[in-house]
Amino acid sequence: MQIKETPDMWALRLTKRLCIPEVKQAGQECGRIIENAIASADLTPSGPWLFIAQNLPKTGKTPFDWAICRPVEKPNGYRGAIELVHLEPIIVASAVHQGSLRTLFTQGYAPLVAEIERSRHVFSGESREVYHDWNGPGAAYHRIEIQFGLSR
Repeated sequence: MQIKETPDMWALRLTKRLCIPEVKQAGQECGRIIENAIASADLTPSGPWLFIAQNLPKTGKTPFDWAICRPVEKPNGYRGAIELVHLEPIIVASAVHQGSLRTLFTQGYAPLVAEIERSRHVFSGESREVYHDWNGPGAAYHRIEIQFGLSR
């Protein structure tokens, strides 16, 4: 576990209320929409894809607030249909999962949550997945950074 501050960034964001099993489909659909918006507005991506969850549930049947974000260089006069947001830095507990999506929760989330719970840190309710190396659905290897926001 690493404690660090996230970077300050501008991003195009789409939000949904969904359950964990719906994230895969939503990510694919919303990702295409954001990619098209970036191209049509002549924006420049400035970082990896980011999923943000508020109060991520422990079960797949509980709805939660989810967002998909693509960082972009701050545009001047952006007037696109996709929301442009400023994501200010937050303090997170972070770990990198290297492997398939099938093991993301058991080998990525679970050990990090256990380590945070053993520490003196308190969850803020926000969590993030940063897709540093995404090789497409069904690929055997990805590098995904899991971040849990911490209350100060």
